[in-house]
Amino acid sequence: SLAVGSKSGYKFFSLSSVDKLEQIYECTDTEDVCIVERLFSSSLVAIVSLKAPRKLKVCHFKKGTEICNYSYSNTILAVKLNRQRLIVCLEESLYIHNIRDMKVLHTIRETPPNPAGKYNLPLSNSVSASLLGLCALSINNDNCYLAYPGSATIGEVQVFDTINLRAANMIPAHDSPLAALAFDASGTKLATASEKGTVIRVFSIPEGQKLFEFRRGVKRCVSICSLAFSMDGMFLSASSNTETVHIFKLETVKEKPQEEPTTWTGYFGKVLMASTSYLPSQVTEMFNQGRAFATVRLPFCGHKNICALATIQKIPRLLVGAADGYLYMYNLDPQEGGECTLMKQHKLDGSMEPANEILESASHDRPLVAQTYSAAVTKGTYVPSSPTRHAYTDDLGAVGGVCLEDETNSLRLDEDSEHPPMILRTD
Repeated sequence: SLAVGSKSGYKFFSLSSVDKLEQIYECTDTEDVCIVERLFSSSLVAIVSLKAPRKLKVCHFKKGTEICNYSYSNTILAVKLNRQRLIVCLEESLYIHNIRDMKVLHTIRETPPNPAGKYNLPLSNSVSASLLGLCALSINNDNCYLAYPGSATIGEVQVFDTINLRAANMIPAHDSPLAALAFDASGTKLATASEKGTVIRVFSIPEGQKLFEFRRGVKRCVSICSLAFSMDGMFLSASSNTETVHIFKLETVKEKPQEEPTTWTGYFGKVLMASTSYLPSQVTEMFNQGRAFATVRLPFCGHKNICALATIQKIPRLLVGAADGYLYMYNLDPQEGGECTLMKQHKLDGSMEPANEILESASHDRPLVAQTYSAAVTKGTYVPSSPTRHAYTDDLGAVGGVCLEDETNSLRLDEDSEHPPMILRTD
């Protein structure tokens, strides 16, 4: 599903069809929603409003009830959740809650600072990733790791085990500060990008071994907006403030046994390859970096956006939700790659597109031949109760109301058919 927060409230849309963007739910009782995070396809939703940026509300939206609320010492920058944990990211700390009863299990303090003064920078400018509450939480129950920046000046990634509540590893991922983080569905791979935006790296978790390195470009530095794996972990998409989305294929090329050259050109090629070992390390790395398997040309640039890879109607798709108010759906050829085809664009206010702006639908339901991309299909009236107002105290850090056990027990937290939602935050 797709969750969209806006000035008027928030909405949920089903992503089970290309031709129609079906609205599942709309809430207009909470204004200026800056964060809305749904627990997969369940009824649990976490909400933060600009009118109360230090307060987190956890609700059962189908019943129209509030499960609990928490107040924090500072502005909430991000909220992440899975079937085990709920993570709240503040300016200099991370709170780890138990999703079952919403109790605070652990607090990670003294994380790299997030000065609020840079929030109003335009998207075209380079903004430190930590300023946006950068963190990533694995959706896997067995590998339930949290990743967050370990430095505001270089690209260190701290990996934390949220089940055993201990640090797992520190990965020196980039020379520049981090801009984006994303786990794959298994929680065994972590994709990273820095503020420069030219190189995407994938590391094994929790070991921190570099598995893949991809080059997004060399001509200019960009601001990476989002990274996203496909559900089978075979593809990785990267969107930025430019008009191009890159899709990389995570495959290890088998090395062929070297044969002795028999011609002068063969000898010359062998000498050329051997000479790379004497070149500067930056040049040698460029020879070994993978290039994009597929690309998407967006009809805009400069807008904040988020991308996701999903299988819809048995065809692999790239979805791009943007702050221009549209959701773009592209076809991805898992065998040939190349330029992806725009199949549909939907207005995120739920209205229909004019007929002349919609591509012909004859090819929408035609599956690609010999598919190997088997990612799972992304599946798909709030009346708030009167919460007790809580004040922040230095001793507790996060102060919350009593969690309603009946509400959390009615949520299907262990339902395997529920897949992570795609979240789009608008200004």
